[in-house]
Amino acid sequence: MKEGERNVLVNILTSDGTYKKRPAFILKIMPKYGDLLLCGISTQIHQLIPNFDLLIEENSIDFSTSGLIKESIVRLGYLSVIPSHYIEGKLGFISKKSHKLLLDRLCAYLIK
Repeated sequence: MKEGERNVLVNILTSDGTYKKRPAFILKIMPKYGDLLLCGISTQIHQLIPNFDLLIEENSIDFSTSGLIKESIVRLGYLSVIPSHYIEGKLGFISKKSHKLLLDRLCAYLIK
C-alpha cells in the first residue's frame, strides 16, 4: 500500500455508528503497525467544505488517474484508521501535489 492510493470496498465507520463500504484515499501510513489513516471519498458535492476538502472534477488532472467514475470530493472530515489488511483493492491515485495539499490543509486545521 502507498500513501495517496485510492482503495475500494473499505468498511469505514459512519456518523450513525454503522460501517459502510466506501472508496478512500490513504493519507498516511501510521507508525509501528502500519495502520492506514484514510480519508473517505463522496460524490455528494454539496458537502464540499471549501479550502478544506479536495474537489476532483472530471476535467482535473487527478481525475484520470484516480479511478473515480464521477466528480467526487475527498472529505478531510471523514477520517478513519484501519489495519492495512482491510483494504480489498486499489483503483488509482492522486498527484503528490494534491496529496500534500490535503495533508497541509488537515495539519493547518488541527493546529488552529
